[in-house]
Amino acid sequence: MLQARYLVPYILEDLEKKMVFVGGPRQVGKTTLATGLLAQHFKKVCYRLWDKREDRRKLIQSEWPGDADLLIIDELHKYRQWKSYIKGEYDTLHARYRFLVTGSTRLDVFRKGGDSLQGRYHYYRLHQFSLAELIGTGSIPLVMKEIEIPSSGAEEKEKLSALDQFGGFPEPLLAQDMRTKRRWHNEKHNRLFREDIREVNNIRDMSSMQLLGDMLPERAGSLLSVNSLREDLEVSHRAVTNWLNILETFYYCFRVYPYHSKEYRSLKKEAKLYLWDWSEVEEEGARFENLLASHLLKLVHFLVDYEGYKCRLYYLRSIEKKEVDFLVTVDGKPWFAVEVKLNNIKVSPQLKYFQTRLEIPFLYQVVKKSGVDIFRDGVRVVSADRFLAGLL
Repeated sequence: MLQARYLVPYILEDLEKKMVFVGGPRQVGKTTLATGLLAQHFKKVCYRLWDKREDRRKLIQSEWPGDADLLIIDELHKYRQWKSYIKGEYDTLHARYRFLVTGSTRLDVFRKGGDSLQGRYHYYRLHQFSLAELIGTGSIPLVMKEIEIPSSGAEEKEKLSALDQFGGFPEPLLAQDMRTKRRWHNEKHNRLFREDIREVNNIRDMSSMQLLGDMLPERAGSLLSVNSLREDLEVSHRAVTNWLNILETFYYCFRVYPYHSKEYRSLKKEAKLYLWDWSEVEEEGARFENLLASHLLKLVHFLVDYEGYKCRLYYLRSIEKKEVDFLVTVDGKPWFAVEVKLNNIKVSPQLKYFQTRLEIPFLYQVVKKSGVDIFRDGVRVVSADRFLAGLL
């Protein structure tokens, strides 16, 4: 039986009006979402994979079955003229078919150039399983309101432990076996660099780029110094910057930037780095922080992709070097801040410092230790198995 995914009802709704693009990392479940969970809502589905020779021929020749009502096109971004191609197909056939385009890279990069698809699509980013999705408590938090945190029990603790150890990608999470996880990590890396990136980008020094990928897990949760990476790899600043951008485009890592506004000047420092697959991070504290970052990013992306809010994820760092791990904003205004701790339930003074200066409505200190839920001095100190169950 297929595991339900959080985006299904929203994609079905949008397919009635426009094309839908679904991007996300390799093996996050895009094909299962498209050909299984979504396809069952249509009479007949046509699936075309650009990587298959026969499917490529049919795509280029615009050959579609006459009795299909949903067209699924996978990995189309590997075709150089994919933007103009899909625009032409949609403009010609949108009255007859619904269009769903999926890919393991950011399908919204066409905004930077090429044929405009403005007004013809909705774009979603599919994330790995989160705690709320696994236990079925996920709901859309009301923006600028306090997060509704449910009570937790044995199931939440068990699922969070599995997520922490095996990550949220379906194959290693469902197997819950260390050997499976190790092999899956190796195969994912090989395919990312040898197939996905190489097919779309002309990388001259692929071996150094792979070394960069090997170095990033130990830097998760830390300020990312491009100069430091450049020195370690003995390559140019431009090369490292380009490789990081490509790795972000292919959903391997993401960066969280410091928040600053007209009312608040931050210490302008580097972004903090996190991986889409936090299970690659060995150090417990950094892995737990990465897990929280990924859950918050999933919420932020959904509020942008479906609800249309200008929602962002930041971290806070003052000129005095006071720091809070995360800040979520809506329309540039602070919504809630999150400080991450393993076991320390003493309220972090940094949270109150930034609340005073930025008027942050809600403050959370999230700890890995279970059985904690305390409201003290305007801060809710709460276990991760409770806090994450209240997100998407």
